[in-house]
Formats: sequence, C-alpha cells, structure tokens
Amino acid sequence: MTLAEQIEKDFVSALKSQETLRVSVLRMVKSSLKLKQVETGQPLTDEQVLAILRMLVKQRHEAAEMFQQGGRNDLADKELAEIVLLEGYLPAVATDEEMDSAVAAAIAETGATSPKEMGKVMKAATVRLAGKTVDGKRLSEKVRAKLPA
Repeated sequence: MTLAEQIEKDFVSALKSQETLRVSVLRMVKSSLKLKQVETGQPLTDEQVLAILRMLVKQRHEAAEMFQQGGRNDLADKELAEIVLLEGYLPAVATDEEMDSAVAAAIAETGATSPKEMGKVMKAATVRLAGKTVDGKRLSEKVRAKLPA
C-alpha cells in the first residue's frame, strides 16, 4: 500500500469515527497531494508524498512560532497537534548522535576544511541520513560547529 493510499484509508477511518482534528489534517494533506498530482499529471511516488508532508510540517512549525509570538497560544497548540498527526506519516527523526556521526563522516569524505565548503558537507551528510527525517536547520548548525572557522 502506498503512502497516499494509507492517508486515504486513514481519512475514511477518521471520518467514520468523527475525529475532527484528524479529518481536518488529512483533508489538508489530501488537498496538497491532489494539487501536486494535477501539476505533475501522474500518480505521486512515496518520495513525493513525503516531501509534501515535510513541507506541511515545516509550515505548521512556522505558523505555531508566529502564533506564539503573537500571544495566540490556542492557535499555536492547534498547529502543534497537527504536526504530531503529520509526523506519524514521516520516517523516524534522525537523532543528534546520528547527525553528529553523519557530519563527521561527511567532513572526512569531502575533506572540507572551511565554512566555504559547507554545501558539500551538507549534501554528503544528507545522503548519509537518507530514510530519516532531518531538520536541515539543525544539521547546518552541526556542520557549521564542526568546520573550523
């Protein structure tokens, strides 16, 4: 079963059990998937579905941060609850130890010696962390910290 099919199945299940938040989130996901499918003109691969889910999680994080800054904790909490549901469809998040070892291996592999080579290290580290959900901002901070200034 593809990820898109799983989302559709979960949507129907949530509708039947009247889970309001879950229905809302899955409806949003289905809408985003359909839009991308219309753009590409062909069925989406699991990688494309994961990319869309990651984008939606990132949007929710940004919205929650903005709501918290604006003093709207009720709306921020809703966004955070949506993130939890969305992350249920994503692969496991890379741990700090996994990121550290991937960064160290990427630096050794590329022979990077300065922050100017950060792009090469980021690319190599991302490849090493394939199959995991990686926060690019945290990964870049780790690379920046390990490269001599």
